[in-house]
Amino acid sequence: MADTTYTILDRINSPADIKGFSMDELRTLCQEIRQYMIECCAVNPGHLGPSLGAVELVVGLHYVFDAPEDKIVFDVGHQAYAHKIITGRREAFKLNRTKDGISGFPKRSESEFDAFGVGHSSTSVSAALGFAEAAKLQGQKRKSIALIGDGSLTGGLAFEGLNNAGASKTDILVILNDNNISIDRNVGAVHNYLLRMTTNPRYNKAKKHIWDRLGDNWFRKMIQKIVVTTKSHLVSGSGGHLFQAMGFRYFGPIDGNDIAQVIDALNRLKELGGPLLLHALTKKGKGYAPAEANQTVWHAPGAFDPETGERIKTDTTVSRYQDVFGEVLLDLAGKNDKIVGITPAMASGCGMNMLAKAMPERFYDVGIEEEHAVTFAAGLAAGGMKPFCNIYSSFSQRAYDQIIHDVALQELPVVICLDRGGLVGEDGATHHGCYDMSIYRSIPGAVIAAPKDEIELKDMMYSAMLSATGPYIIRYPRGYGEGVDWKGHEYAEIEAGKGEKLMDGSKVAVICAGPSANRALEAASELGAETGENPSVYNIRYIKPLDTELIDQICAGHTAIITVEDGTVMGGLHGAVAEYVSAKHPFVKVVPVGIPDRYIAQGTQEELREECGLTKGQLKATIRKEM
Repeated sequence: MADTTYTILDRINSPADIKGFSMDELRTLCQEIRQYMIECCAVNPGHLGPSLGAVELVVGLHYVFDAPEDKIVFDVGHQAYAHKIITGRREAFKLNRTKDGISGFPKRSESEFDAFGVGHSSTSVSAALGFAEAAKLQGQKRKSIALIGDGSLTGGLAFEGLNNAGASKTDILVILNDNNISIDRNVGAVHNYLLRMTTNPRYNKAKKHIWDRLGDNWFRKMIQKIVVTTKSHLVSGSGGHLFQAMGFRYFGPIDGNDIAQVIDALNRLKELGGPLLLHALTKKGKGYAPAEANQTVWHAPGAFDPETGERIKTDTTVSRYQDVFGEVLLDLAGKNDKIVGITPAMASGCGMNMLAKAMPERFYDVGIEEEHAVTFAAGLAAGGMKPFCNIYSSFSQRAYDQIIHDVALQELPVVICLDRGGLVGEDGATHHGCYDMSIYRSIPGAVIAAPKDEIELKDMMYSAMLSATGPYIIRYPRGYGEGVDWKGHEYAEIEAGKGEKLMDGSKVAVICAGPSANRALEAASELGAETGENPSVYNIRYIKPLDTELIDQICAGHTAIITVEDGTVMGGLHGAVAEYVSAKHPFVKVVPVGIPDRYIAQGTQEELREECGLTKGQLKATIRKEM
């Protein structure tokens, strides 16, 4: 990381340090924050694009309001890097998202300036309203502000919060950071509504006429303020009706990347009461040409050269699980015209962008609407289609009721593919897919599959297409697979509830779910070579229905079972096996290895596996102990 000297940023240790700054100093500060974020994220990758676009909004908020007394609540947290940098964590930001470093998201235990912890979208309005009501009940004068992106505004929870806040008449300021994109390009009626507001033909016709006449000079820059005011009148008069109908006073839109406009608007709104909404237009990736040019890629670009913008790619021929999913889904859709794909704003992240490009009429990006995605898939299934609904594991938790009520109870064949199952790495506790096996195992009629490699993912998707009669859940990890030849493998149906033996042995049986089976097999092989005594290793494949016939055979020939899973041991594979064994084979010991009953912070996937006892060396030690 370059050791750059910053004329202003190096002097900032808290928001109090910027209170007396001139407008020129604030502009310089914003430039330096951007440069600092670029330098840090080039080494420790993070959510760069959205934070670059929100710098002026964050600086303006801290300039006008008095955090932590005033409560600034971020949505998701992708916009919060500037906030972290100017609230006493400038040096700590160099280790952002690393093990034992600071979180990539606002976190209450990390700083008094992080009013509310976030990671999933659409929570900010509800939380800020809670702060506002708490202040009112306690006779406090503090302000409550929610900073929400237009992508997060598609989430149902955001509208629930807006609806309640508008009706309550409580003092709350909602800032809509409108950059026309979340991770992928935004979709839906709300997006189209905001787009119409900001592309009002009367405003744009006037703007073009004035700009053409003025040319690019100092007078044009001076007159911009007049035109922005005109824009506010034209657009708010015809386009702010949605928010006004919900009980908010609507202001804007303003240029959210102009610090002078931001501060002027916030100062004017600071003294007003009741529910207020400020509409700010920003550019995702602002100030860094590569990030502005390709906003989807630079949402979270990985490591890169800050000078050239060249991304540093991993040199591997091994496929990522998301790419396997994407290619297999597209292939299956070509063979079966009933197959459709649904994702809540994660098309590129889960690999469904391949289907979107090749068969757009059979692809649905519903926006950040996990609950709707599942019920929409249920409707498609009830209508005779075969929907594949892909949701990140941790995000799927929001759709738990829909999976039960709308899919399972009605026995509708919906294939739910949970990407990012297990330990995801640097995003930390809010994003680990720890709980899927545990929470969905309780649903009657559900099938829960955990492929050990790319071939099994391919075959389980094929099997789901053929035999799903209710929620058919396939969970697999983030990142690269095992390097097996899945493209050359012909489809094979795997019967739900049937596991397989990977290694024959005695005394101790290791039962695995997911790719941990590969590490367990390596550990057992090494231990057998060292001691001459092998444990048995099994790939259970399905958490539900559980292969009880296989477990009966295991218990007949072993005195101890070790369960290994990349999920919480509370209720997951260990829960399923221990429940059955305690009832049918009470003299067989069951030892759990997996994610413990606590929250796991951020770090690399390998670092976190080590923390949870899931590395090959640790598994070998656990097996040796039981042998």
